[in-house]
Amino acid sequence: MPQRLAAHAIDPARVSANAVAVVRGLRCAGFDAFLVGGCVRDLLLGATPKDFDVATAATPEQVREVFPRVRLVGRRFRIAHVRMRREVVEVSTFRRALDDAHGEAGVNGRRRPLVSEHGMLLRDNAYGAIDEDAFRRDFTVNALYYDPDAEEVLDYCDGLADIEARQLCTIGDPVRRFREDPVRMLRALRLAAKLDLALAPETKAAIAPSRELLAAIPAARLFDEFVKMFLAGHGASTFEMLDSHGLSEFLFPATGHRQSLARLALASTDQRIAEDKPVTPGFLLAAFLWGAYSDRLPGTRGGKPHGEDHDGAAAAALAAQRDTIAMPRRHSYFVRDVWRLQPLLEDRRADTVATALGDRRFRAAYDFLMLRVAAAEVSEELGAWWTEAQTAPLEDVLRNLPEARPRRRRRRGRRRGAQAAMAAAAGSA
Repeated sequence: MPQRLAAHAIDPARVSANAVAVVRGLRCAGFDAFLVGGCVRDLLLGATPKDFDVATAATPEQVREVFPRVRLVGRRFRIAHVRMRREVVEVSTFRRALDDAHGEAGVNGRRRPLVSEHGMLLRDNAYGAIDEDAFRRDFTVNALYYDPDAEEVLDYCDGLADIEARQLCTIGDPVRRFREDPVRMLRALRLAAKLDLALAPETKAAIAPSRELLAAIPAARLFDEFVKMFLAGHGASTFEMLDSHGLSEFLFPATGHRQSLARLALASTDQRIAEDKPVTPGFLLAAFLWGAYSDRLPGTRGGKPHGEDHDGAAAAALAAQRDTIAMPRRHSYFVRDVWRLQPLLEDRRADTVATALGDRRFRAAYDFLMLRVAAAEVSEELGAWWTEAQTAPLEDVLRNLPEARPRRRRRRGRRRGAQAAMAAAAGSA
């Protein structure tokens, strides 16, 4: 039996009225229903939930019969998206934990989840009761249910005790839970960073022997996790957690130890989110993969040409990363554009300056250049020049190009004077 606690820190005024309406609609139709998971956890921790989820005894098909605007999504986890006014409330059916044996046949006529040979869940639509649903969830702090009518919290797995201790603990054996879904490792580190929670010792110890399991996760799903980890306002601290547990090198094998630009980009993105400014995954990916791209650029090695042209270098760097994290095409184009403009920003001739300033990606490329200034890849003078150039009339900018400055002409004159002196010396010799 769960603990039913009326004394808790949830203010009913902070609970989504649309989510409460979904709970009450399901109850009126004869189905048990509660708010569940992250929204309950965040409310108890004093944070503002990003969205509100509902767990119910109704199947996705039955949810669709209750509400007029419902979309069923997911293969591994079949769920219903209920649109209430402008809000989408995610509704999942109570599920039960993974059975010990593999296969489809279950006991008492119930279907068993499909798992891979390594124990990873391939499909998890084995429905159950609320107590079974609680124990199949990933972390104790996510297995809390809130009854908005009774204003009670239902706690099956001692999640409230872990919230009070500010620790993140898996439900059951962490090695097995990570094997069922390796993405839970990423989620654990993301939640720990976001909510300033410590990993429980056994949860922390299970990450190292389980991290190779991430290789079985589809690259498209890892892109979704990339967005959740790094574009939610706490990307810098999440990356530090990943790095400390050896997961950053798995997700970004091309980055290696050249992480300074990535760290600067994450800090910049966190700041922009705090200031309610737009952000894009493409900017972070450009920073993470800059080293891999730069290594492939044309140059010389041992006196011989090497490397690829700029387009080829970009294509190769992006293709290598897609084996791990598959980014949508629009983000790949963004990354290519930001990289393509960097040589133009460094060149500063009349034609390149005019081209760069007129490019639709100029602002993103300029922001990226300023990251490179902060990383000491290019001079502060270059960054300062572009900071001023983008706000000045184009004719003034072109008139003040470095190549047109008088001191450049004087320097060329000095060189000619030196050459003449050397020639005179040679003649007298």
